[in-house]
Amino acid sequence: MSTASRAGTTGRAQRQEVSRSPELHAADSHDLIRVTGARENNLKDISVELPKRRLTVFTGVSGSGKSSLVFSTIAAESQRMINETYSSFVQGFMPTLARPEVDVLEGLTTAIIVDQERMGSNPRSTVGTATDANAMLRILFSRLGQPHIGSPQAFSFNVASVSGAGAVTMEKGGREVKERRSFSITGGMCLRCEGRGNVSDFDVTALYDDSKSLNEGALSIPGYSMDGWYGRIYRGCGFFDPDKPISKFTKKQVNDLLYKEPTKIKVDGVNVTFEGLIPKIQKSFLSKDREAMQPHIRAFVDRAITFQICPDCDGTRLSEGARSSKIEGINIADACAMQISDLADWVRGLDEPSVAPLLTALRHLLDSFADIGLGYLSLDRPAGTLSGGEAQRTKMIRHLGSSLTDVTYVFDEPTIGLHPHDIQRMNALLLQLRDKGNTVLVVEHKPETIVIADHVVDLGPGAGTAGGTVCFEGSVEGLRGSDTTTGRHLDDRAAVKESVRSSSGALEIRGASSHNLQGVDVDIPLGVLCVVTGVAGSGKSSLINGSVSGRDGVVSIDQGAIKGSRRSNPATYTGLLEPIRKAFAKANGVKPALFSSNSEGACPTCNGAGVIYTDLGVMATVESPCEECEGKRFQASVLEYTLGGRNIAEVLAMPVAEAEEFFGAGEARIPAAHKILQRLADVGLGYLSLGQPLTTLSGGERQRLKLATAMAEKGDVYILDEPTTGLHLADVENLLGLLDRLVDSGKSVIVIEHHQAVMAHADWIIDLGPGAGHDGGRIVFEGTPTDLVAARSTLTGEHLAAYVGA
Repeated sequence: MSTASRAGTTGRAQRQEVSRSPELHAADSHDLIRVTGARENNLKDISVELPKRRLTVFTGVSGSGKSSLVFSTIAAESQRMINETYSSFVQGFMPTLARPEVDVLEGLTTAIIVDQERMGSNPRSTVGTATDANAMLRILFSRLGQPHIGSPQAFSFNVASVSGAGAVTMEKGGREVKERRSFSITGGMCLRCEGRGNVSDFDVTALYDDSKSLNEGALSIPGYSMDGWYGRIYRGCGFFDPDKPISKFTKKQVNDLLYKEPTKIKVDGVNVTFEGLIPKIQKSFLSKDREAMQPHIRAFVDRAITFQICPDCDGTRLSEGARSSKIEGINIADACAMQISDLADWVRGLDEPSVAPLLTALRHLLDSFADIGLGYLSLDRPAGTLSGGEAQRTKMIRHLGSSLTDVTYVFDEPTIGLHPHDIQRMNALLLQLRDKGNTVLVVEHKPETIVIADHVVDLGPGAGTAGGTVCFEGSVEGLRGSDTTTGRHLDDRAAVKESVRSSSGALEIRGASSHNLQGVDVDIPLGVLCVVTGVAGSGKSSLINGSVSGRDGVVSIDQGAIKGSRRSNPATYTGLLEPIRKAFAKANGVKPALFSSNSEGACPTCNGAGVIYTDLGVMATVESPCEECEGKRFQASVLEYTLGGRNIAEVLAMPVAEAEEFFGAGEARIPAAHKILQRLADVGLGYLSLGQPLTTLSGGERQRLKLATAMAEKGDVYILDEPTTGLHLADVENLLGLLDRLVDSGKSVIVIEHHQAVMAHADWIIDLGPGAGHDGGRIVFEGTPTDLVAARSTLTGEHLAAYVGA
């Protein structure tokens, strides 16, 4: 027998030996993520074991600690440990993450977080720039576009064309030589609108009152008072007389006030820069996205500035040169304006060997949009206009084709904003990620996604301080049989309403054509609960936000994030603290400012933050409770003042339900505060403490806080955009009760919603479709839920019929 065949036989024998060997290799024994003693936020020293390479779903009522366990403990520690592998120089540019409150975390793998945070609302950011699709298209047009106009940056609306020339001094052969050099960069930015797609026009009557002089307070711009720093600059600049009414200014003086270029001047011996009002407003207010502005600044911008589509580029943001270069009659602006599913078909038709790898990558990226249910978007859609669910699915796209395995993917309610029809596709994607060998952790409330889990962890039993423990851990079947809140409600099915309310009138919409709407005419009934539904991208938000929001007496509650720092809390956000501070001040004969941790009453050591931050250079900043006030935020002298036997720190530590009783009767009775607390309890936030920082609230809690605040506004019509976001199955019943109370009190409620329980509870349903993008935008059904189930003529009808068991 030859040596080679003998070696082959030996190898086979060894392989058979290995396959028979019962012992597990040591490296394969680490198939669990072990969490021991987690105490982050409201978690009560819990321990769980999560199987790797499986799909684990975390359930429990809103505020039970799901996000604290998954995001603030497991994902945060994984990211912190990865960051520590970089050099201290690089770590200086990365967010510093404190170590979570946990005893042991074993078996962690690299975590990729796909959360619901809205995408950056920078006005220059679009779906294309956020997903690299634009970068690929720019390369494609720079290679194949005719006429050829330059490199990829010639097609970028964020790069301006610049050129220059001048002398450069260099050393040649031991002596200095001057040479003339010139350079030019060809960018694709439209110069008129600077790549924004719209131009702003100022209504100068909203900037100042020309019958007054500057000293009399002529300027009506927020923050431009004559007592402040701006006032000193405008009064002392010497370009005009501050005591002269603006109507008496010469043409040059008005021009200086409004448009003067930045000019160095001296005011009271200090060097400052004077600049006209309009360029100053453009830099300070208009560089921000409208949604990110404070309410009073937003109101000023809406009053003083009108935005219109740029006449030079027709809203495409691109220069004439960039629009002139075409591939098969299509320029890059046309390509970005196409619906992504159509663009994918167009790219599939291009056959050019010189850019074959690029075309393959671009096709894959565009097909991923369609796979994930976003084929109805276009690449030029501003990123800030995507809903939370759309933003989350857009972030998912870059992971779908990833060849990474053994990664932990962490999803925060991936089914938000999805029609029941689309949830099946999302489930398939989650299973696809798992089957590639990844660990998938999902925080979810929808039963359609819970049932596909390999492992379920149910947290609770309640929310806030009543939660934070593991109620159940095991299989879906085990959860069904368990006596937990989730187990009892998992198979809940709402019945279709037997009798519906009759409308008291109608809101007429005629010829609605914003975004993909195709000249929609519809009457929205008033005095009832009206649900607007349809697949994601069918035009629901375009119809309601475009044609109903903004009318008199309409209060709109969207999914936008709450603006607030860790110093903000439910008491400051809802305006509850104002009457409480005044009552404390009146009872004790002192100023109200003493009872604010952001004002005179703040502990001087921690400035009212309650914690001290210690910066350890390249290591994570350490946060420790302030020793002076013991985390109470107030000076000791302030805590001696009481109202009804409680000091201000004790009041802020109260849960809403307890505070409602406290301020409802006895010597601490404050009717204004009691009314706000009642609304907070109504929306199911009775467990929240008044002083809990807004940054620690879950997504569902934030939206209900907005709802409680908006209920105070004087309105006849309430618009709610997916109010079941982040709500547990058990809480949906409370929400339906709240909506009923609103309607019974004489209000009209319009809900944009996918949840079948809300549809079944409606008095009237308007279903848009039949598809998404240009396949939608039409009314496919109007009527009662009973009629919709009986007809089963639409996708919504089929799913609702299956849900109610008809």
